[in-house]
Amino acid sequence: MLIDLPREAGDVPLVRAQRAHGEARATFGPTGPRGETRLRHLHQAGALKLRFPRVAQAEAVLINTAGGLTGGDALRQSFEVEPGGALRVTTQACERIYRSTGADARVSTCLTVAPNAALSYLPQETILFDGGRLSRSLDVDAASSSRLLLCESVVLGREAMGESVTTGALRDRWRVRRDGQLILADDLKLGGDMAELTGRNASLGAARAFATVFWQDERGEGVLPALREVLGPEGGASHIDGFGMARLVAPSYYALRKRLVPALALLSQVGLPRVWSL
Repeated sequence: MLIDLPREAGDVPLVRAQRAHGEARATFGPTGPRGETRLRHLHQAGALKLRFPRVAQAEAVLINTAGGLTGGDALRQSFEVEPGGALRVTTQACERIYRSTGADARVSTCLTVAPNAALSYLPQETILFDGGRLSRSLDVDAASSSRLLLCESVVLGREAMGESVTTGALRDRWRVRRDGQLILADDLKLGGDMAELTGRNASLGAARAFATVFWQDERGEGVLPALREVLGPEGGASHIDGFGMARLVAPSYYALRKRLVPALALLSQVGLPRVWSL
């Protein structure tokens, strides 16, 4: 549906396109004599849908039927894993953030992980096009005995198509709580002259792709040497108080994937979602 906005006599009418909205909520938990994780509750509405591949590990695949996001679009998604359950969440493909006329596209994600449960939240890369604006938040409430693997990655334009990002905005907000206590608050804000800002050595150093990874499991610091070797000189990782963080920058989407996929495979104890290998 298109809405005609008020106009002065003789002026060309301004037309505002309907915005895309979507919501998905799902709860998973162990069922049956073997304790296999199964879907317990599901709600989905608007442009956001969930699909559940028939694989050994419970898996949920997010699909944005709008085919991308632009200013004023909004998606909300939440996942809960009950005690003893295990779940992987991913996206069908890379999310695309198209040029905006001024407003931000908004994506909010909430994750709840019960004691002795496991959750891997591994959406595929977000591609920010020139003039795109995205405000994204990730809120996690997890038990200290849970296992977590979280990743968000961004690509600034498609190098193979000769694209570059000179203007736009990206706001990324992470909040992770363990047993109700805040253990991670991470905020990223890029905006204005993107080319000048991302070209600084203190930001991306002219890299056009980057990723942030968080994990919590029983292995502690033991995984760091192998992880740092996989990340190479353009990445780094540290571990403190039972959880780890890693960051990686790369000159292109392909170069990012070459490092990111083996890094996530190393950190995951149940393997990566199938769509990551397609």
